[in-house]
Amino acid sequence: MDAEGLLASAAINLGLALVALSLFSLLKKQPGNAPVYLARRMAAGGGGGGLPLGHGRLTPSFRWIRTAFRLSEDDVLRRHGLDALVVVRLFKFGLWVHFACLCFISFFVVYLLHKEYKEMSSRRIAHLKYHRKRPDQFTILVRGIPLCPDHGTYGCYADHFFSKHYRTYQSYHIVHDIGNIEALQKLASSLEDKIKRKRETRRCNFWKWIWFKLTLEAIDTRKLEEKLKNVHHSIRLLQCENMLKRKELPVAFVSFKSQLDAAQAAEMQQHVNPLSLVTTYAPEPPDAIWTNLAIPFCRIAIYKLGVFIAAFLLIVFFTIPVTTVQGIVQFEKIKIWFPPARAVELIPGLNSVVTGYLPSMILNGFIYLIPFAMLGMASFEGCIAKSQKEIKACNMVFYFLLGNVFFLSILSGSLLHQIGESFTHPKDIPSRLARAVSAQSDFFITYILTDGMSGFSLEVLQFGLLTWHFFKAHSIGHSEQPYLYGFPYYRVVPIVSLAVLIGLVYAVVAPLLLPILVIYFLLGFAVYINQMEDVYEITYDTCGQYWPNIHHYIFLSVTLMQITMLGLFGLKSKPGASFATVPLLVSTILFNEYCKVRFLPTFLHQPVQVAKENDDLNEAEGMREGDLDHAISAYKPPWMRPTNFSPDCCSSVQPLIRSV
Repeated sequence: MDAEGLLASAAINLGLALVALSLFSLLKKQPGNAPVYLARRMAAGGGGGGLPLGHGRLTPSFRWIRTAFRLSEDDVLRRHGLDALVVVRLFKFGLWVHFACLCFISFFVVYLLHKEYKEMSSRRIAHLKYHRKRPDQFTILVRGIPLCPDHGTYGCYADHFFSKHYRTYQSYHIVHDIGNIEALQKLASSLEDKIKRKRETRRCNFWKWIWFKLTLEAIDTRKLEEKLKNVHHSIRLLQCENMLKRKELPVAFVSFKSQLDAAQAAEMQQHVNPLSLVTTYAPEPPDAIWTNLAIPFCRIAIYKLGVFIAAFLLIVFFTIPVTTVQGIVQFEKIKIWFPPARAVELIPGLNSVVTGYLPSMILNGFIYLIPFAMLGMASFEGCIAKSQKEIKACNMVFYFLLGNVFFLSILSGSLLHQIGESFTHPKDIPSRLARAVSAQSDFFITYILTDGMSGFSLEVLQFGLLTWHFFKAHSIGHSEQPYLYGFPYYRVVPIVSLAVLIGLVYAVVAPLLLPILVIYFLLGFAVYINQMEDVYEITYDTCGQYWPNIHHYIFLSVTLMQITMLGLFGLKSKPGASFATVPLLVSTILFNEYCKVRFLPTFLHQPVQVAKENDDLNEAEGMREGDLDHAISAYKPPWMRPTNFSPDCCSSVQPLIRSV
């Protein structure tokens, strides 16, 4: 890529960012766009927050950026949880590490990693103490429960076992195979919505009337009500006591009156057979994936193998767009192999756009789809909690980006030859990597520009949702229902971590990338603070479980940087510097092993000391029976709630049927 291509990419991305951010600042002030830009505040009952005319509603401003930077970490922790703070700290970390990269970067990064790990460990312990009355602090998940020899039920065995071995055992809630009850509930909700919209046809505007005529004209309201009645009857039959007894699974949520006993029960082996009474910490009630609790252990291994094969096929498929992108970057070679491509040079400036902006735009377009594909694959692994599924997807996305975006981009062109030479001459890997990294610096500069300037700007603009909201408002009528979604940790964390990796590897090779990365992290920090405050909902809080993964990503980045520099010093005929890099690499690896021993256990287990202190605090404050009862009642699945039905779709509550 030449200088003109690089300048063209920078100009396009900066221009697009300014346009998108200006549009966002204007559109956010309009009350009609509140369901898109203030979804979280509307859901929390905070209102739309639009400005009246004459108060700057029609002029762009960037005060939201200043507001984002003024928000303290304590406010983020209190409002959005520790996982949200982990993402914020990730942005701050990439800002500081790239400021300091010209100052003995390896030692400084190691120092920052130790500082962050220590900080997050102490914050995790404080967070656990602050939320010591959360239901999951008193509850464990038990799988592989044997049948009671006397009564032939799983719940009876669990009750006898834990009441015998734990003095503070309180109660249990057995998990059932719900079958298609969730599908029936969704069908009932859809039917209720159709009946409601059918009755509103006479009170709507012209376009909404046309929409209803096309979609609901042929539907008879009485038939819908009769079908809805039958669906609710089927749901109540599945919810009845006799039916539930036949649907019991060897899985239960068991609650205790003491956090200490809950922690010990979750950590210890309960049965002489390690596959019986397998205990783990219970996820938060909203975080649980109820359908996956019914998956037997033997199937989970098969599901993981299937996910691995699917991920491998996706990696193979993704080589096509990456190779295509690198082919566009190496346009001079294309002109030699395919002479008609010279026609691009006939249009002034087009060659710079094609080689500068187009490759990174295509690559980022494909990368945008990867987190959703990986999340879908992780859904089939049998994770018992949404947070586990998203952490798994986060790891899959990062390693996918590391292999397909970073390594494949720097090795493409003669990929098979490069891989073959690396295996036959392994001692040449550092020098080969250094040579490839140096050759692709311009491409990664444009990648960071596109991902940062264009990507973050389009994220805050919410272009897709805004388009759908406009279409919906001008066709079927304006709706006050907010577009509320959970914060996409699985998408933000790995993509930002890849930017950290690129910055560390190119800190010395291409210093021009450093100021661009500083802007990248500053803009990303402001954008996602705004999204946490106004748009996304924090649906779960793992008490910082994302940080060990982020630490590992950054450790790989530092290691890769040192290997690259080892090879680069060799290419520059600096054997002394190359040999001096080896102890630095060994020191980094030893530091990572130290962190695994010193900090990682805090994130994998709950310290007995903390659990005992929480029990003492609860006892001193006078823990109420209602709080303890809530610990087990919170794990009643949503489909166990009574159904609501009346002929005119009002909210009369029908009790559960007790027998058939």
